[in-house]
Amino acid sequence: MSADYSALILFYFICLEVLTISKQELQINEEIRDKELLVIDADGTKLGVLSAKEAQKIAFDKDLDLVKIAPQATPPVCRIMDYGKYLFEQTKREKEARKNQKVVSIKEIRMFSTIDTHDFETKVNQAVKFLQGGDKLKVSVRFRKRAIAHPQLGEELLNRFKEAVSAVGTVEKPAKMEGRSIVMFVSPKPAK
Repeated sequence: MSADYSALILFYFICLEVLTISKQELQINEEIRDKELLVIDADGTKLGVLSAKEAQKIAFDKDLDLVKIAPQATPPVCRIMDYGKYLFEQTKREKEARKNQKVVSIKEIRMFSTIDTHDFETKVNQAVKFLQGGDKLKVSVRFRKRAIAHPQLGEELLNRFKEAVSAVGTVEKPAKMEGRSIVMFVSPKPAK
């Protein structure tokens, strides 16, 4: 039973390795079937054009892997390297790149066409905080019941809003009617 279990674990790790390789789309060691290869050593020196068997033997003697890095070249370019270390460094670089990315989210400010002065000022203050934080804004004015007959009230409200946040934001998309609402997009001004 333990022999079957260890064989199953070995099969699992082989499948994981194959999935990783197919995801990277790089051929390594015995997967390389080309007759001639341009081989580069682990330290970056060119070894010249060799057969696949000779290149694999050199890589095996150095206890490293033969990896095809440029399959479209003539002859294909292969490099002798530690493939596991290469994958580790590549995932580390990708993780670092994701960490340095700035994610811009879109915050929404909703108002009604009959908003009071103090409520409007509160919405403007909240919008200024969002814009200073680097977020984009979707500002919408919703019309209730018969107020839809007076869309100019919503446009005037959005113009007042645009003037109030003009110090920290610029209009990305002007006001546009969408159903029972008028929508405008505001983006933060670039930091000086």
